[in-house]
Amino acid sequence: MLENETKSEIMHPLEWRISDSLVDYQSAVDEMEERVRQIRAGDAGELVWLLEHPPLYTAGTSAKIEDLVDPDRFPVYDAGRGGEYTYHGPGQRVGYFLLDLKKRGRDVRQFVFSLEEVIIQSLAAFSIRAERRHGRVGVWVTREDGREEKVAAIGVRVRQWVTYHGIAINVEPDLSHFEGIVPCGIAEHGVTSFADLGLPVTMDDLDVVLKQVFDEIFGLAPRRMHLEVEPAPDAPGVGSSHSIEETHPVFQV
Repeated sequence: MLENETKSEIMHPLEWRISDSLVDYQSAVDEMEERVRQIRAGDAGELVWLLEHPPLYTAGTSAKIEDLVDPDRFPVYDAGRGGEYTYHGPGQRVGYFLLDLKKRGRDVRQFVFSLEEVIIQSLAAFSIRAERRHGRVGVWVTREDGREEKVAAIGVRVRQWVTYHGIAINVEPDLSHFEGIVPCGIAEHGVTSFADLGLPVTMDDLDVVLKQVFDEIFGLAPRRMHLEVEPAPDAPGVGSSHSIEETHPVFQV
């Protein structure tokens, strides 16, 4: 079996794709669905796809209609991933991760933790201290005045151990576009970006770092995930008996 898997990886190595123009959201979802089918069948390799979308809102499986504040502002799509309402638009680096967890350890909690770590370590390369917040979706920064703001969102789907959807990192989006929703259902905290933090980072700059960090954490060739998930003794979720769906934006089928 190992020999056959090795041959498959040589025939279908992980593809790292960067789209230079805006990608229609529904077209991206359709392509991900087809690629997931191919990965499961052994007809294609894993894919990490970096792109930008035109302005739109997506609704995850936990979205509450009252969190769609301005439904006529941008198109709204049923994303089919975990999580609540999210904004996508120009200036935001979206990363879709289509990975075969059968080759990476069959651990959804570890996958989500590792995906968060890709964001955290990538932002650290630009001197941004980004952190998880237990019980709160996304990756966060604390401003000098103590305000906590989200700099990146995460929402994934897992189909028979193949992952898709992924992350969204705010590089230089129009932050006013987030006002049409309650991002991820969290009203008491705001959103920020590289530009809002005073960092003139380009998409190319970020992409180079994302690939390097992804390779360090996941491996461009499939390997078992190895990060140790941090316990949260004072909060439900990571490190407890709660399911991953209770604490992270994951939808499994």
